[in-house]
Amino acid sequence: MTEKYFLAVDIGASSGRAALGRVTEDRLELRELHRFPNLPVEVGGVLYWDVLGIFREVCEGIRLGWQESGGALAGVGIDTWGVDFGLLDDRGRLVGNPAHYRDRRNQGAMEAVCARLGAERLFNATGLQLMPFNTLFQLYAMKEQGWTELERASTLLMMPDLLAYFLCGRKASEFTIASTTQFLDPRAKNWAWGLLEELGLPGRILPEIVPPGTVLGPLTRRIPGVPEGALPVIAPAAHDTGSAVAAVPAGRERGWAVISSGTWSIMGTEAKDPVITPTARRHNFTNEGGVNGTRFMKNIMGMWLLQECRRMWALRDGRETGYDELQAEAGKAVPLARFIDPDHPSFMLPDDMTTAIKTFCEHTGQTAPRTRGEFARCVLESLALKYAVTVRQLEECSGERIEVVHVVGGGSQDRLLNQLAADAMGVPVIAGPVEATAIGNLLAQAMAAGAVESLAAGRALVAASFQTERHEPRPGAGWEEARRRFDEIIERGKTLS
Repeated sequence: MTEKYFLAVDIGASSGRAALGRVTEDRLELRELHRFPNLPVEVGGVLYWDVLGIFREVCEGIRLGWQESGGALAGVGIDTWGVDFGLLDDRGRLVGNPAHYRDRRNQGAMEAVCARLGAERLFNATGLQLMPFNTLFQLYAMKEQGWTELERASTLLMMPDLLAYFLCGRKASEFTIASTTQFLDPRAKNWAWGLLEELGLPGRILPEIVPPGTVLGPLTRRIPGVPEGALPVIAPAAHDTGSAVAAVPAGRERGWAVISSGTWSIMGTEAKDPVITPTARRHNFTNEGGVNGTRFMKNIMGMWLLQECRRMWALRDGRETGYDELQAEAGKAVPLARFIDPDHPSFMLPDDMTTAIKTFCEHTGQTAPRTRGEFARCVLESLALKYAVTVRQLEECSGERIEVVHVVGGGSQDRLLNQLAADAMGVPVIAGPVEATAIGNLLAQAMAAGAVESLAAGRALVAASFQTERHEPRPGAGWEEARRRFDEIIERGKTLS
């Protein structure tokens, strides 16, 4: 096989990047060409995404990719975070700016929908974890609050679908990103039309669903130096976690789980079919689309907790605290001294994350952290213990023993968290690759172009091409007692409003 080049555009909830991938018969290489911040903008009390600014950066990434590949790009694919969307009118023009999933307009919508339809029915129909910012609840909030954008809309496109439409003009929803909406039927792999109708939401605005690896069409957007029509726009697993899981360097072994670690920690495994059971609902797991069947996952608040602490410290002290500095300070703090529930609602969008953490600790009868190292240690150990809880739940739902956990994404660089996670879960942690999302994006494109024959072959390429680090659990050290205390603290935290 001759070498082929692909461009992966991977946009997360805080930054984006364009990476050039080179695929040969026995190697996959990745080189970042362009990185840019992805910062929300608040206007009139609403938190928006700067989608046109994002698109400008996407086009710059394509220009650089075409230039660096010597005009040999065989495809470009875009993945983003889930649940958020843009609306188009009947002439294909953007109707308003897409709102951010953390915007306060969504408050109360999930509870209102559950009161009308029932939480159990919602889960049975969609298999999706109930989270207050899922697309269904955002749309319901818009309808109830009289947002005219919804009335004027002709098409709804999820964020990666919207950016792909800007590039090639095709309106379609890739399966993995569609599965984050709370109105996809995971068995039929089509929209859950009945749910929308019952809530008075316009099903007419939903486009066709296409599988990952679909060639959407040629690039029609004019980009300096790129010949019109010369570059195929390909839908990868357009949900960033779907792409990240595709790049897990697992072989044929059974009993592995994965944590896609970044702003969120999204933890779970692959399943042939959706797991829609009372146990899965009780533990609030989600069934989302993947390149290889179903991703049976759970969303856990991730590095957002430390990101927000760092932001507050920077505002107070006028300087950034680097992650290396924070890890060193955390390593010196007393271990297992205090815990928080990372998924407590008070951590979703606090004015001051450090104050929110102190309040939680005091409410649950613990001494609040004082130093940065104590804050960091509290967050990291709490995440590790939350992973341990989730592993137990995952085994209960699947009936399969988890023997190893892969950690991919930016958070896989946090060696302290990886070791704490191995200790808390009692199983080895394999960290890496860091750029799993971009790699998985490239794999889907390469499979669409015939450069990689299957996902299994692609994962073997990943294992051969990228370094990983293994962390073995350390016996003792008080983790059994910590797991018991953590369960108690989670229960106590439920009384904090």
